[in-house]
Amino acid sequence: MRVSLVPDRLFETYEEITPEYLRQRGIRLLLSDLDYTLAPKSQREPDETVRQWIDSMRRAGVEVMILSNNRSSHRVETFCRELGIPYVGHAQKPRTTGFHRAMEQAGVTAAETAMMGDKLLTDMLGAHIAGVLPLMVEPRGGAKGAWNKVLHGLQRPWKAAAKEK
Repeated sequence: MRVSLVPDRLFETYEEITPEYLRQRGIRLLLSDLDYTLAPKSQREPDETVRQWIDSMRRAGVEVMILSNNRSSHRVETFCRELGIPYVGHAQKPRTTGFHRAMEQAGVTAAETAMMGDKLLTDMLGAHIAGVLPLMVEPRGGAKGAWNKVLHGLQRPWKAAAKEK
């Protein structure tokens, strides 16, 4: 178990994370946060860009699964049903319970798993503790609301450390 907030790599958007990039690292399961990672929180259904990206992962043999802390399963369930992908809701990141449930469901090890998200204290910390590859993206649609703006502002030093790697 490694306790760190620094992502392995920082990407502008999820589209920059390619099947080739993941395969080179032995990744078979990509766990992804939903809100601000794949879509702004206000976006109820997946757009064509995320559909094509998921399809490219699927064709390459990389399973994508949503790992979400959303308290209401309705948004996550609807979004995932539209994409035809599984999810683990109420994941309680950074706790590792949701990570382990997802890996067990997919039949993979931590070494074969990556976590993609936009938050250090949930997605990146949880990934490190669970022993999976932590990949960070900038918030989709930008940080909305005062709390998210403050939170994303506080993440700058750790994002800078990831860029220096």
